[in-house]
Amino acid sequence: MGFWQNVLIELDYLGMTNKALAQKCGFDPSSIGRGIKLGSSPSADTAVKIAKELNVSVEYLVTGFDSSLLSKQKSEDIQLLHKYYSMLRNLDSLPKQAKGPIIEMINKMMEEFGKQ
Repeated sequence: MGFWQNVLIELDYLGMTNKALAQKCGFDPSSIGRGIKLGSSPSADTAVKIAKELNVSVEYLVTGFDSSLLSKQKSEDIQLLHKYYSMLRNLDSLPKQAKGPIIEMINKMMEEFGKQ
């Protein structure tokens, strides 16, 4: 994942909007949306301001992990989260009665295949 995808994940986690982030950073609100849409890399100053407001490192926003803070296992866990993020969001948005059977099926598969 790239810089802007990681920004979106953090915004979602914090419950913050692009507009709120832009205001906190002192940017025009459309600049963040434009960066996300174009997938362009921001300047170093912009990346630092965004990272500071999101309370993460620039390294995390660029690479998806922060080697100075994370153990290898945590880094791998974050990479898995990035890989399956959209699927988890979709699962979470399902009604409880639809989620239950899917989670139960996954748990049963883990029991069956985890024993091999």
